Amino acid sequence: MKLKLTWLLTLFMAFVMQFSFSQERTITGTVTGADDGFPLPGVNVIVKGTQRGAQTDFDGNYTIKASEGEMLVFSYVGYETAEVRVGASNSVNVSMKAGNVLDEVVVTGYATQTKAKSSVSSVRVTAETIENRPNASFVQTLQGQVPGLNITTSSGQPGGNSTVQLRGVGSINGDTEPLFIIDGTPVDQDNFRSLNPQDIISIDVLKDAGATSIYGNRGANGVIVIKTRQGSFNQGLRVNYNMFVGFNTLQNNDYNYMNSQELLTYERTRGNGAGAGNSTSVFNPGAGQPMTDAQIAAAPNFDWLDFFFRTGVTQNHNLSLSSGGENSTQFTSFGFNDTQGILINSGLKRFNIRSNVTGKSSNNKFNYATNLTLNYSKSDEPDAIGTGGINRNFVLGAVQSVPYITADDYTTGADILSPLSFTNTPLFLLDLSRTFTRFEEEVRLVGSFNASYALTDFLTANVVMGGDYQNEIRTRAEAPDSFNALLFGGARNPTSGFQDQQTNRIFSYNQVTSLNFNKTWGKHTVDAGAYTEYFKAHFRGFGFFQRGLDPKTFSPGDGAAFIPDNSANDLFVDNVNATIRNAGLFSYFGRVSYDFDERYGFEATVRRDASYRFSGSNRWATFYSLAGRWNISNEAFMEGSVFDVLKLRGSYGTAGNQDITGGGLFGGPDLYLDLFSTTAGYGNANSIALSQIGNRSLRWETITTANIGIDFEIFNRRLRGAFDVYERKTEDLFQSTPLSAVTGFTSLPANTGLLFNRGFDFQLNYDVVRATTEGGLNIAVGVVGNYNETEIDEVPNPEGEIIGLGRNGGKLFEYFSLRYAGVNPANGELLYLDANGNLTESPNADTDRVWLDKNIFPDWQGGFNTSISYKNFFLDTQWTYLIGVDRFDFDYAGTIDPDNVGQFTASRDILRAWQQPGDITDIPSWTAANRNSFGSDRFLRSADFLRLRFASFGYNFPAKYLENTGFSNVRIFFNAENLFTFTEWRGFDPETRSNGSRTFPTPRTLSVGFELGF
Repeated sequence: MKLKLTWLLTLFMAFVMQFSFSQERTITGTVTGADDGFPLPGVNVIVKGTQRGAQTDFDGNYTIKASEGEMLVFSYVGYETAEVRVGASNSVNVSMKAGNVLDEVVVTGYATQTKAKSSVSSVRVTAETIENRPNASFVQTLQGQVPGLNITTSSGQPGGNSTVQLRGVGSINGDTEPLFIIDGTPVDQDNFRSLNPQDIISIDVLKDAGATSIYGNRGANGVIVIKTRQGSFNQGLRVNYNMFVGFNTLQNNDYNYMNSQELLTYERTRGNGAGAGNSTSVFNPGAGQPMTDAQIAAAPNFDWLDFFFRTGVTQNHNLSLSSGGENSTQFTSFGFNDTQGILINSGLKRFNIRSNVTGKSSNNKFNYATNLTLNYSKSDEPDAIGTGGINRNFVLGAVQSVPYITADDYTTGADILSPLSFTNTPLFLLDLSRTFTRFEEEVRLVGSFNASYALTDFLTANVVMGGDYQNEIRTRAEAPDSFNALLFGGARNPTSGFQDQQTNRIFSYNQVTSLNFNKTWGKHTVDAGAYTEYFKAHFRGFGFFQRGLDPKTFSPGDGAAFIPDNSANDLFVDNVNATIRNAGLFSYFGRVSYDFDERYGFEATVRRDASYRFSGSNRWATFYSLAGRWNISNEAFMEGSVFDVLKLRGSYGTAGNQDITGGGLFGGPDLYLDLFSTTAGYGNANSIALSQIGNRSLRWETITTANIGIDFEIFNRRLRGAFDVYERKTEDLFQSTPLSAVTGFTSLPANTGLLFNRGFDFQLNYDVVRATTEGGLNIAVGVVGNYNETEIDEVPNPEGEIIGLGRNGGKLFEYFSLRYAGVNPANGELLYLDANGNLTESPNADTDRVWLDKNIFPDWQGGFNTSISYKNFFLDTQWTYLIGVDRFDFDYAGTIDPDNVGQFTASRDILRAWQQPGDITDIPSWTAANRNSFGSDRFLRSADFLRLRFASFGYNFPAKYLENTGFSNVRIFFNAENLFTFTEWRGFDPETRSNGSRTFPTPRTLSVGFELGF
C-alpha cells in the first residue's frame, strides 16, 4: 500500500511540475531611458512576489524566467520603478522615466545617504568613463572629470605615479594628496600600477569639510573612495570578457632640430666640432681640416629621437564572472596587462585576480562582504631620467645627440672609452641599453572584510577591517664589460660591474568599529553613529650593493657572478642595509545628521585623533565639521517652476594633516626628539655628537574649509549642474625657522605660517538632443572647471619673504628672478630690466630680481565632454585644459646654447643669432659676454594647454543580431588618448609638473578592442 501511494505522489508531483514548466517561459527585453532612449545597464528586474531576478547588461538587455500573468518589477537608481505584466509575448521592452536624481545614493564619509539628504560637496565618477582605457593607472583617467581635481602625470613610465591635488595645494612640505580608500581599506596614494582599473565600479571624490572632517588625521586634502564590482542577488552566472590592443607613440615637439648638413655647416662656421674637422668623436671625416661641402652633403642623418623612443604596444585582457543566489553573491575577475613604454627599456607587465563576496542572513539582519585582490607586476624602469648624465639618461640621448653619428658606429663599450668625447653620447647610451638592467617586481594584496548586524530596526553594529600588503624588489645591475663599468673601474678593476637589490615590505591594517542609529518619526529623521578607528603600519627593508661581477657567469638578478672580497684590495667590499619602521594612529569620533521632510537638514561630526609622530603633549588633536542644506525645490512655493531640483548647501570644518614631512606613512617619525650619533672627535677618537635638535612643540597641520554650494536641475532635467565657492586655510605649516648658529644648527623644523586656497568650481551637463524613439539621435555635452588662487602669509622671515617659497600675500612658490628684455641690436648682448624697469646689460642679481607673480600651479583647470549616440553607434570625447601654468623650458635652452657646439645637436633657431649691428632678433650673439652671466626668466614659458584627452568611437550590436549566438552583448570600440594638444609650449608635454629637463614625456595612444558578454 505504501509503495502504491509513493508512486501516486510521484506521478502527481511530476504532473504538477510539468504543468508549471509548461507555463513558465523565458522572457527577454531591453530597458531604456524614456528621456534619451539610451540603454540602461544594471537595472534590477524581479518577478514580483518571488526571489527570481536578473539585471540588465551593458546594452540594457535582460533575460528572466516568468509565467504569463506574473508582474515584472523594474527598478533603477534615479528612475521611477516600473511594473509590467507578462502577456502572451516572450519580449517585454520597458522605457523607464527619470525620477528625482537626488534619490541617488552618495558617499558622505563612513556612511551613505541619498543625494537629497546630502549636505556635502562630492562628485561620482562611474565605470563607464574608466574602463577599457589604455592607462596602466586608473588615476590618470580621472583627469578633467571632477571639478577641482588636478591630476598631473609627469612621467610616461607605464603605471608611473601621478600627482593628485584637490582644490589647490594644501601644504608646503607636507602631504598634499587626498586619502584613497578601496572597499574600506586606506591604500598607498602613490602606487596604483599593480591594481586593475577594470575592477572599479565607481569613484567618489569628497571635497568639502562636511565630507572629509570625519576622516580627521588623513582627510585634510580630500578623500577619494573607490568601490569595486560586486555580483547581484538572484542572478545567474554572467561572464564578461574584454580586451584591447594599444599603440603608444611620442607626442610632438617644436624644437626645430637641425639635420646633419645644417649642424655640420654651423659647426664649420663656429670652428668647433666635426664640421670644423677637430672632433674627437667616432665621426670626423675632416681629420683636422674643415669638412668640404661634398663631405657635409654625404653625412648621414640618423634620428636618435626615433631610436630611443619607439612605438610601444599595449595589450589588456580581462575576464570576469559574477553570480548570486538568494542570500549571497560573488564577483571574480582575472586581468592581464602588458604595456611597452615609448622609451626603450621601459614597460609594465601585470597580473590581477580579484574575488568579491557578499552575503546576508535570511532575515536580512546580518550582512557581510569580503573583497580581496592579488596582484603581481614587473616594471622595467630606465635609470637616471631627468638628469644630465650623458652615460645614464636615455631621454638626454634622444633630444641632444648629433644626427651625423649613427647606431652603426657602435661596436663595443671598450671602443668608445678613449678618446672620451661628449659627441659620442648616443653611443654611451646605446651601450647602456644593452648592458644595464633595472626592474621592480611587486606583489600586492589589498583586502577588506565588513559586516553589520541589526540589533533593532533602528540600531546597527558595524565593523570594517582592511589590509594592504606590498612586497617590492628593485634590481639594478650593470654588466662588467659595459662602457660605464670599464670607465669607472679602469685598468685596476676590469670586473667593476655592480648589482644593487633592495627589498621593501609594507603592511598596513585599518579597522573601523561603529554603532549606528537611524530612525524616522513622521517627517523627522535622525541618523547618528559612534566610531573608533585603529591603524597600524609596518615597514621592513633589506638590501645590498654588490661590487664586482664575473662576466662569464653574469645574469641580472642572480648572484652567480658575485666576486667576493679579498685581502689584496678593497674593490669588492659590499654594502648592506636594513630598515625597520612602524607607524600608528588611533581615533574615536561621532557624527549626527537630521532631516526634516527632505527640505531641511544638518550634519555634524567631531573626531579625536592621535598620531605617533608627535610628542605626548601634542599627540592628540580634535577636528570637527558642520553642514546644512535647504532643498528649495521641495518647498510648496516652487511647484510649477522650471526647477526640478534646487538645493542650497554649506559646510564649515577642520581636518588634520599629520604627514607633515610629505614622506608617507613612515616619514619624520622622530622630529620631536634630540638625537645623537657617533662621529670622529679629537684625535680621531670615537665620539658622540648632537645630530638633531628635537622640537617637542611640533603639531598637526590643520586645514579649515568653508564651502557654499548649489545643486540644480531645470527643464525636465535637461540642464543639470552644481556650483561651489570655497576657502581653505592651512595653519601651523611645517617648515624651517631660523635658529642661532651657536646651537650648531641654523634652522629648526617648526609649525609656522599660513597658506590659503580660495576659489570656486562648477559642473554643468546639458542634453542638447534627446531621442524620441529607440535608436534615435542623442547629443549631450558637459563641462567641469575650477579656479583656484593660492596665497601664503606669515612667512618665517623678518622680511616676510623667502626665495623659493614666496612672499606674504603672494603665490606659493612664486618665481623670483631677473626679467629678460631681449637682445641689444647694437652689440648682440642680452638685455634685462633692473628693479625700476630700466634696460641694462649688467643687472645686479641681488637688487634687480623681482617677484614675477607666476608659479607652476594652474589658475584654471578642468575639462569638457561630448557624448553622441545614434543607431547603436557612439562617439564620446573628453577634453582637458589648464590655464595659468608657467614653467622653465630648459630643454629648449639647451638647443640654443652656443657653448654646446660640437658636442650636441641644436635648434635652427640659433642660426638667427645676432651677427652685426642693427640685427633685430631674440637670439644673442654666439659670443655675447653676458650669455651665461645671469639667471633670468628668459626661458620661462606658458604651459597652458587644451588637449583632447580621450576619444572613443564604437558600436553596440543590437540584441536581435545576437539571438542564438550565445552572446548577451557585443561591443567594439576605438579609443585615443592625448590625441591633440593645443599649446604654446614647445616641448613634448606641457602637462609635466616640473621645471626639470630631459624627462620622460607621456605618450599618445591609439587602441582598438571589444567586449563580449555571455
